[in-house]
Amino acid sequence: MAELFDTHCHLSDLDFDQDRDAVLERMHSNGVTRCAVIGYDVASSKQALLFAERTPGVFCAVGIHPEHADTATPETLSELQKMASNSAVRAIGEIGIDLHWESNPSLEIQQNACVQQLEMASILSLPVCFHVRDAQMEMLRLLKEHKRILTGGIMHCFSGSWEVAKEYLKLGFYISFAGPVTFKKAPKLQEAARNVPLDRLLIETDSPYMAPEPVRGRRNEPGNVRYVCEKIAELRGMTYEELAERTTGNACRLFRV
Repeated sequence: MAELFDTHCHLSDLDFDQDRDAVLERMHSNGVTRCAVIGYDVASSKQALLFAERTPGVFCAVGIHPEHADTATPETLSELQKMASNSAVRAIGEIGIDLHWESNPSLEIQQNACVQQLEMASILSLPVCFHVRDAQMEMLRLLKEHKRILTGGIMHCFSGSWEVAKEYLKLGFYISFAGPVTFKKAPKLQEAARNVPLDRLLIETDSPYMAPEPVRGRRNEPGNVRYVCEKIAELRGMTYEELAERTTGNACRLFRV
């Protein structure tokens, strides 16, 4: 069976507390041999790290999500940096800009938190996992302004067009596709998935969110990354095995596995 790498999931979250072992069994039975569990604040980053430390094939990222950007204090950032010295931590994230919800911290606060974590990633020589929602131009502007400290990373659950993807590629990032690429009404996203160079392409679930077809509407889990792989292989005229091999190789290279 082809090996898969789910590059972004939240398997340490409460959503999986009742059946995490069964989820792991299904993950392995679907060929997913590795996954990256992602933090979004200090508490979830601690949980992700603890889970990664005791679970073979699981790596993690620690960081403060833009929705929680107002919690990025010197104290919390120092705590994250200490966590990131652990060998199980392979990236900083998820960080970025999210302008979808009016209740989110201001753009200025989100940008400041993002830049401080970019600086942390630069100090630690770790890649970054980016969350970007309704803010592609703002994110690109910030990244170009801080190009000197960029360490590479992932545009997670990419939701932009091929034109936007090309700008991120120029900055050295990988483009990761999740469940939405399998949806019927996603022509721009599917165009991007067809065109991203194979050596910069990644796949993920963002579980428990964003379940792909044919399990859309249910709780998502890492084993479902196979549906993302199947869809992108179809879009690109490749075999499932070929795409699995390329995306897994890319993820292992990025996370230094």
